[in-house]
Amino acid sequence: MGQEQRDFDIGRRRLLRAFAYSAFIGSAIQSGVQLATAEGAPTDLSPDAALKKLLDGNQRAAAGKLTSLERDLAILREHTVNNQEPFAAVLSCADSRVPVEMIFDQTIGDIFVTRVAGNVVTPEIIASLEFGVAVLGVETLLVLGHSSCGAVKAAMKAEEVPGQISTLYPHLRQAVQQAGGSLDKAIEANAMIQAELLRTSSTVIRAAVQAGKLKVESGVYDLASGKVTLS
Repeated sequence: MGQEQRDFDIGRRRLLRAFAYSAFIGSAIQSGVQLATAEGAPTDLSPDAALKKLLDGNQRAAAGKLTSLERDLAILREHTVNNQEPFAAVLSCADSRVPVEMIFDQTIGDIFVTRVAGNVVTPEIIASLEFGVAVLGVETLLVLGHSSCGAVKAAMKAEEVPGQISTLYPHLRQAVQQAGGSLDKAIEANAMIQAELLRTSSTVIRAAVQAGKLKVESGVYDLASGKVTLS
């Protein structure tokens, strides 16, 4: 068995464990069981309004008209010591050029952020986002790719790399195969694939979407312009 197949099998086993966890939480939600609320409470935004708030913030950021920096951080920290009430969740790449809160002109307590190279869905990412949906009550979930993504570039080359970097390749393979050699298309396709994986593999997220309580979208952040485009 080659290394690539072993990596794929490991990833599949991890996802299966995550699906079992998702089924348990999803069953609890559908049965009306109240999950922990001490961490926070849902905002009063609709899923569409939450997504609009996120994208409006990106327009301000791209135009260099940030408002989040004007908010009193001391007061924000005081108000969020014991609870959090984010209105959105974002799965983004770990790339240092993608500061999620700044991109969307939001501040402490506004966005529940998960980050991993290539913005790929893993069992840990699923569990984290399910917490954001089921416990914190976020109304929108955005999978955010970005231009010039190093993880996608590496997956396209599929070269031998040190350590465990190559474990990302199986997660990105489908997008690479769809892209026809285009990095930009692979980045966009990957964001869409990961968003669909969240919709279908997590019973928690799927139930929230079906109930009209959550909107799951994908998009790409352009490093040059600072703009986010939904895909």
